[in-house]
Amino acid sequence: MIIGGYERECVQVYASIRKNVLEETLTLLGVEKLSIDEVGRMKWEDLEVKISKWNQRMKVCVRALLASEKHLCESVFANAPVSVACSCFNELGKGPMMQLLSFGEAVAISRRSPEKLFKILDMYETIRDLLPDIKDTFCGEACAPLRADVEAILARLGECAKRTFGEFEIAIQRDGSRIPVPGGGVHPLTKYVMNYIKFMCDYSDTMKLLFDEKEYDLDDEGGNESSREGSFRDGSLRDSPRYSSRSNDGERGGSTELSTLGTQTIWVTKVLLSNLEEKSKLYRDLSLTYLFLMNNIHYIVQKVKTTEVRAVVGDDWVRKNTSQVRQYASSYQRAAWGKILSCLRDEGIHTGGGFSSGVSKPVLKERFKSFNAAFEEVQKAQTSWVIQDDQLRDELRIAISDKILPAYRSFLGRYGHYMETQRHPERYIKYTSEHVEEFLNNLFEIHSPSLSSRDLRRRSSHHGSSHHGEASGRTLCSSSDEAIIMYSAV
Repeated sequence: MIIGGYERECVQVYASIRKNVLEETLTLLGVEKLSIDEVGRMKWEDLEVKISKWNQRMKVCVRALLASEKHLCESVFANAPVSVACSCFNELGKGPMMQLLSFGEAVAISRRSPEKLFKILDMYETIRDLLPDIKDTFCGEACAPLRADVEAILARLGECAKRTFGEFEIAIQRDGSRIPVPGGGVHPLTKYVMNYIKFMCDYSDTMKLLFDEKEYDLDDEGGNESSREGSFRDGSLRDSPRYSSRSNDGERGGSTELSTLGTQTIWVTKVLLSNLEEKSKLYRDLSLTYLFLMNNIHYIVQKVKTTEVRAVVGDDWVRKNTSQVRQYASSYQRAAWGKILSCLRDEGIHTGGGFSSGVSKPVLKERFKSFNAAFEEVQKAQTSWVIQDDQLRDELRIAISDKILPAYRSFLGRYGHYMETQRHPERYIKYTSEHVEEFLNNLFEIHSPSLSSRDLRRRSSHHGSSHHGEASGRTLCSSSDEAIIMYSAV
């Protein structure tokens, strides 16, 4: 036919026959024809499954089906001019490729939401990895428009991924849940955000490529910069890496260059911390506010230190936020235990003002009563408070014990005998040092029972009545395994 001058008709006949074969093969592979509207209306759970299947089928179609079809086309038209085989395959392969690519385009322009990011990145990486195969299979001038379409959809998916990450930030900022976490534990939002960032770092090479293509600005996301600023107790968010690509190290006076992904990730953690600051104000007890912030920032730091996120945000960030955990731990100790320590000071007890002078028993009685009341208040308040991390819990227990136990033992040693000569000494010395130590050793357990003065007196029959006992040891409770929480508010 070609020799007889019917080249066009020959190509049309061949293409029509092979096109039917390709369509049947695509149907057998499960490749669907879905419109943009159909994809847009689809539930995310269903779309997620279809994206996973699309990634597999895209690879099979490009590397096996279409590559084989091109080889067959070139064999059939081996004796014809090269342009004939190229034109024929372009006519054949364009339909299946556009059918596959139209799904990618529909996903790229669909409504953005944070949970879609990782599937979008999967699609982006699939097309990016297939790009050399596509260019090799669809070579020649006739296929140039199709190659341009592929690159355009790849770019749309990349932009969609960046914008979706922006939606993630906005969702964190807008989360307004007003129910405080019991016991000052780790907030579900914190777990969700850090697990999200952890998974995102599995795509760190791709994300770095996308963010470094062009400086990413969220100002055109339908909001404005001032709406994203928030505030911390120590000022605004203007020191965020959003405005700088350097991570300052105040202790060493140096700085570390960060990738754009690093600056974006640090900014997201700042947005999270700003939100947690607001949530901490839901607690009426200031010491519980500090415990909540300590727990959550420690969780964030540990997630960063033990995952690939550390390489993204840098060691300067880890040092800075580890220091923040220590500061909140110290603030908690001052707020929660300062009143108890003030009961154990010598000022005001001696009648002549000096240590060698007499002791004012009325003042001493009030001091013991004040200690008992303060200690019981702490018991009542903190019995349900938690620290889920074993190491942090143990470190804080030790820090509290190192302050409270020596002070109480010393106070009992200096003044306990004055109360023992009074009527009803148990009204003043309700707790032995062993009892105080036992309570401290059980602080922050997930389910730690409150020890009432009656319980402690009952236990004293087993432990003895000495006020100067040695430490009885600390018991640790393993925290339960943490599941990945997909926070519904986001």
